Formats: sequence, structure tokens, C-alpha cells
Amino acid sequence: MVYQHQQGNLGDAIKRFFGKPSVLPRLILINLVVFLAVYLVNLILWLFKISEKDSLNIFAQWLAVPSEPSRLLQKPWTIFTYMFLHLGPLHLIFNMWMLYFGGVLFLHYLNERQLIATYIYGGLAGALVYILSYNIFPVFLEANPFAIALGASASVLAIVVAIAAWVPNYPVNLLLIGTVRIKYIAIALVIIDFFSIQGSNPGGHLAHLGGALWGVAYASLLRKGLDPAVVFNTKGIFRRKARFRAFPGERKNRPETDEQYNRRRATEQQTIDAILDKIAQSGYDSLSSKEKEILFRSSNRKN
Repeated sequence: MVYQHQQGNLGDAIKRFFGKPSVLPRLILINLVVFLAVYLVNLILWLFKISEKDSLNIFAQWLAVPSEPSRLLQKPWTIFTYMFLHLGPLHLIFNMWMLYFGGVLFLHYLNERQLIATYIYGGLAGALVYILSYNIFPVFLEANPFAIALGASASVLAIVVAIAAWVPNYPVNLLLIGTVRIKYIAIALVIIDFFSIQGSNPGGHLAHLGGALWGVAYASLLRKGLDPAVVFNTKGIFRRKARFRAFPGERKNRPETDEQYNRRRATEQQTIDAILDKIAQSGYDSLSSKEKEILFRSSNRKN
């Protein structure tokens, strides 16, 4: 599903977006609800002088993922819940804006099941890299007993990197910069995280890189005809589920396996990438009628 701009005020646009029966607005809503719930708990505790203003309240402590193994065993659910938890409004706003940006483009080429899978798997990969780093590298051993991670950044970066790896030459218009291919945006985000590891939030940046690694791996798996997202609607991971799609001159009940489907999509995407390259170099008017038709069909495809 592709979200297209519609006229009207901001309030109406927001209502339309969150009124859509889609995974993307639901993911954003979950993050917003968790943020408001944690903030409300923190406010109540502060008003009754039970905790300090900037302290991590009990509610948040039960959602953030700890790096120390014994604490993690006591709260194993945190490897999932941490990716929906934000304590600061700026952290939340940036992550949700990036989730919207990456999610809209992701759903233009892939589907909702794959979006939620990338969000979850990217978050799990981020948690894994974070936990391993804090238990392997000596520089973190002193902080390890008390360290926790929270935020959707690893999941969001997984989505952005995955779609950048899938359609690397997709043009994105950036304010004050102009048109930039999405692969360069993803590379820039990864570089920023890499060179920020020695900063004030090393665990967070390591988790981000874990999410980015999953994004690259997921795009690679899709090109090979393997889709771990099937676990979200079937019983087996990497199970090849038959798809029924009609082609000219073929019977509508002829099955197409996930491997055949993903290989065909990869071939189609190579054609789209070549067209986008041509637009970037010579402009839209340089396209042939057939190329314009291919681009039009792709832009209007519903997932």
C-alpha cells in the first residue's frame, strides 16, 4: 500500500493516515501509546515524590532490555518490548519520522508482513549486537551490570537499510540538498552510527548497526528467493509458500512459489533501478513510452 498526499489540513491528514488498516500506522501508534503510558507513570511518581524527575521508572525498567545475562533471563520479554520504548519526545519524534519515511517507501515495493518482520527482526538483531558487545568488549564490562537499551532506532534503521538495499537508486528529495539516491542516505546513517560508538551512547549506536546488518541481510535473502517474514503468517521459517498469480495466457490457479516470486520481483526491480538511473542522469522526459509505462505500473502497484 502506498500512502499518497491528499489535500486538506494537517489534522485531516493525520486522521486519514491513522485510520488506514495498515501495519505502518499501527506500529507508530504502539510507540506513541507506550511513550504516553510511561510518561504518565513517571509524572505520577514524580508528583508524589516517589522518584526523581529524570529517573527511569519501574514501568520503563520492565520494558528496556538489559545487557547483563542474569538480568536478561529475569526479563526475557524485554528483547521485544525495548523496541517500542522511548523516554524522550525528541527521540520518539525522530524515530517515528524515520519509520514513516522508510515505511512508506518499503510498502511501495514490499508488503506489510515483510514490514512488520523487518521491524521485529531488526530490533532483535540490534538487541543481540548490543548484548554481545557489552559482554565481550572489556570497555563495557564496568557498565554492564547496570546498562539497558531502549528505542525503535535499530528496527527503523533495519527498514530504511532494507529498502535502500532493495531499491538503491530510488531518488529522494531532501530539503536544502536536492535529489539523493536512498542508498546514500542509508550509508550516511550507518557511518554516523559507526563513528558515534565512542560517544555518550555506545550501546545505542551498536544496536543501530545490528539493525542495519539485518536490513542488508534481509534484502539479500529476498533476492535469493528466501523470505523469513513468512513466520508471521505460516508455521515455518523460510517455508516456501505457493502464490497464485495470473499471467497472460496462463491459468489463474497456477501456483508460483516464494522463490519464483522473489526472483521475478528482483528482476523487475533491476529494470526499475535502470529507469531511475536514467531519470537521475537525463530527466523523466528521456524515458521511452514503454519505460514510462513500466514506472507507472510500479508506482500504482498495491501490496
